[in-house]
Amino acid sequence: MNKILKYIIASIIIVSYTGCTDDFEKINTDPNSIPERSLEQMNNDIGAPFTPMFLNVINITPAWNYQLQQGLMGDVYSGYMTPPTPFAGNINNMTYSLVDGWNEFPWNDAYNNVMPFALKIKTIVNERSTPPTEFIHLANIIKVSAMHRVSDIYGPIRYTKFDDFATTGQYDSQELAYNTFFNDLKTAIDGLKELESSLLFKPFDLSLYKGDISKWRKYANSLRLRLAMRVVKVDPVLARTQGELALASDAGLLESNSDDMKINGGFPNPIFEISSSWGDIRMSAEMESILEGYNDGRKKTYFEPAKDKALNGAYKGIRMGIDITAKTQYEPHSAIGKVVSQGTVQWMSAAEVWFLKAEAALRGWTGAGNAKEHYEKGIKTSFSQHNIDGSAAYLVDNTSTPKDYVDAINPANNIAYPSDVKIAYNAAGTNEEQLEQIITQKWIAMFPEGQEAWSEFRRTGYPRIFPVVINNSGGKIDTNIQIRRINFTTGEKNTNTANVQKAITLLGGLDNGGTRLWWDIPGGNF
Repeated sequence: MNKILKYIIASIIIVSYTGCTDDFEKINTDPNSIPERSLEQMNNDIGAPFTPMFLNVINITPAWNYQLQQGLMGDVYSGYMTPPTPFAGNINNMTYSLVDGWNEFPWNDAYNNVMPFALKIKTIVNERSTPPTEFIHLANIIKVSAMHRVSDIYGPIRYTKFDDFATTGQYDSQELAYNTFFNDLKTAIDGLKELESSLLFKPFDLSLYKGDISKWRKYANSLRLRLAMRVVKVDPVLARTQGELALASDAGLLESNSDDMKINGGFPNPIFEISSSWGDIRMSAEMESILEGYNDGRKKTYFEPAKDKALNGAYKGIRMGIDITAKTQYEPHSAIGKVVSQGTVQWMSAAEVWFLKAEAALRGWTGAGNAKEHYEKGIKTSFSQHNIDGSAAYLVDNTSTPKDYVDAINPANNIAYPSDVKIAYNAAGTNEEQLEQIITQKWIAMFPEGQEAWSEFRRTGYPRIFPVVINNSGGKIDTNIQIRRINFTTGEKNTNTANVQKAITLLGGLDNGGTRLWWDIPGGNF
């Protein structure tokens, strides 16, 4: 915990420095650097601001920043991973005593390293006599990639009025933010159509697309489909409209593993360091229940066998929100595997998109195709992504179900998995039964991208995430309903007080972890 507190203090210093932008260009201009005209000729003045954007949609470095941006939030609330470490005497995010100092990082990363640089890119491009507009479109795609995540953590965000100094502190409702995301994506997808042959972005592209504009259009369109599905319960008309636009678009969708949106920032995947070097994250109980119950071959890529000799090389997870008195108790459980050893960070995979299409087909959206075919394609694509054999036998397995969880140390934490959801697609099942299959497999396939998995769990209720054993929220978060959002940051409350108060009224509830977001509608999915 001392290590995390030290990192928080350091980050506050960094945030304080980067937040003082009045003299940004003057302070950051080296008199001996390359002349501005030369930078303009090479487009470096436009391209350089992309680097912090790429590195902070999902924070890549340093690893402790990722741990606080996502590792102790989306990654654990999604049911993907659990720390063996009893941070702050086990009174922390995992036991629903939300740590404000941790939970500011998604917000600060976005508003110090994404939004200002998107504005800078737009400003520079618009000052050119012949504006290279592809840079604005690409910056907006990255901006939506970052800000829908931030909105899915907090709810209302500062977005549509950010670019004007007089209104930059004002919040949008999540409904307005989402509608603007759709508009920004449409403008980018359409605007880049005639620019697919442009190579101007290649020197600045930290994704594996290497400046290929056609792939960026595919990704943007796939992101539109993701966000369309997110709002399907709160606004089914908007969801269907945007979803069918994505399905019909000439931009296409992510289809094969070569289309996956991954970032290579020149640093190790932060989860690798957090798991392997620090021992601060391990397999979750839900992952053990589902992967072991299904005898899923992906477990060998996702996780390492437990090092506890008493477990005989089994894959063993930890239930979140239990009584942990010392790190040594559960640290010998399964660490994160080679899935995070490749030095890339995944924003979106083709497998996820096949499952999005499966749900779209289940809902009867025009152009969606067949749900069973897309479901099976999603599984095959995921197996292929991780070089795992056996998808054919896996797809026809109509008997395996998630197993009950048994804690290796404390039987008080044992829990039965509350569903017998199977692998082989049951087209004769109810819509709800089919959706549980789709989302459960989608959840497996998206690993280790915990933020998106947490959002989909909140939207659908799938897969079944075990409730915490210890709830230190003081009644703010219902143990069975589970955590729905993160409260607004202390920094915003202290420096942007009036606007935060208005934002709270947009929530429709209290500013705590028990209040549902705009798109998070209770009840069934159909």
